[in-house]
Amino acid sequence: MTYQISPSILSCDFANLEKEVRAMQQAGADMIHVDVMDGHFVPNISIGLPVVASLRKKTDAFLDVHLMISDPLTYAPQFADSGADMIVFHVESDSDVQATIQSIKAKGKKVGISLKPKTPAEAAFPYLTQLDMVLVMTVEPGFGGQKFMADMCPKVAAIRKECDRLGLAMDIEVDGGISNDTIGQVCAAGANVFVAGSALFGKPDYAEAVKSLRAHAQAAV
Repeated sequence: MTYQISPSILSCDFANLEKEVRAMQQAGADMIHVDVMDGHFVPNISIGLPVVASLRKKTDAFLDVHLMISDPLTYAPQFADSGADMIVFHVESDSDVQATIQSIKAKGKKVGISLKPKTPAEAAFPYLTQLDMVLVMTVEPGFGGQKFMADMCPKVAAIRKECDRLGLAMDIEVDGGISNDTIGQVCAAGANVFVAGSALFGKPDYAEAVKSLRAHAQAAV
């Protein structure tokens, strides 16, 4: 299984966004995680369409866009047009899940759904055959720097088990509190894509930080 590192720009220096993203790419990151929050679905506001569009003009990095918004059906196609490569939205949002998946696929983009901590693994099961990724939140979505929730590992394992049963080579992403100390737990449970913010952007040597995180994941299996 390929282990992929997705640095979250929520933790970067936004005054130097292009430079930060380029540095993380050069450091060996597999993709760039873009957290979009609307202040309604989650109690925080981050960035939107103009930032994704601007970033797309400056980098060829794979943009892993996580929509923590109430109405992904309306906005997901716009993020696709702005340059997102993968669009992940929440199964708990107000939009029809099936319609939202189809709207993203219609744009030729990869699609994933995300589950909040209180949402059971089974909420993703009806859609697995249509998805490229499932994102399991290992903190309550909305703010960076929160404490990792180890009790989400069984949810990761349940999704991996169901994907294996269906013969799906699914990417399972985890987001929240991921560091050298926690990545092994989610990796052992079946995750293979790891979002990290302060564990990467907060370090003096990005290349060493990415390398260390990946090594800790591989050591867990």
